[in-house]
Amino acid sequence: MTMNFAGHALTWVPVPGGVCLFGDRQKPLRVADLEWTATPVTPAQLGLAPDHRPLVGIAQAQAARIAADLGGRLPLSKEWEWAASGAERRSYPWGEEVPDEGRANLRDSCGRLTPVSSYPRGRTPTGLWDMAGNCWEWTSSKTIGDGFVIRGGSYNSLPLYARCTFLNAAPAELGSPGIGFRVVRAP
Repeated sequence: MTMNFAGHALTWVPVPGGVCLFGDRQKPLRVADLEWTATPVTPAQLGLAPDHRPLVGIAQAQAARIAADLGGRLPLSKEWEWAASGAERRSYPWGEEVPDEGRANLRDSCGRLTPVSSYPRGRTPTGLWDMAGNCWEWTSSKTIGDGFVIRGGSYNSLPLYARCTFLNAAPAELGSPGIGFRVVRAP
């Protein structure tokens, strides 16, 4: 299903809910059915510029406002992990194979952001692109202090950061060239 925003189409991918065995400790957490933007949001999708790389360099609150304008919200960390790993608890969004240049834009790939959907072998079975590498993704899960969990790794991340259970944190006000976002909404 697509939705027009500023004249550009977003592709929404349904991800059925279930029980996420969250993190390395496998804590069972319920996740609802959601629709996800197929890729991290791009300037082209927002009608800002003909740029198909992830929109980065914005703080968490700005990403949350854009997500709301698009009819959704930022995912929780548990929702992000569930969408990346699935019920089978894949190690990486695509399966068990270690990251390589054909699956994800990580350190030692090209050293910069690439257009979303550049790594078809890295898609999840449900059809989500770039869940590992290219850019970290803001979530709505708070950390101690004024931070939020970020997931997925970036073009400058080690392959370890591409694991579905790996999480990191960033200060809420950080506008990093390596952090973008995607949007979720109820079906």
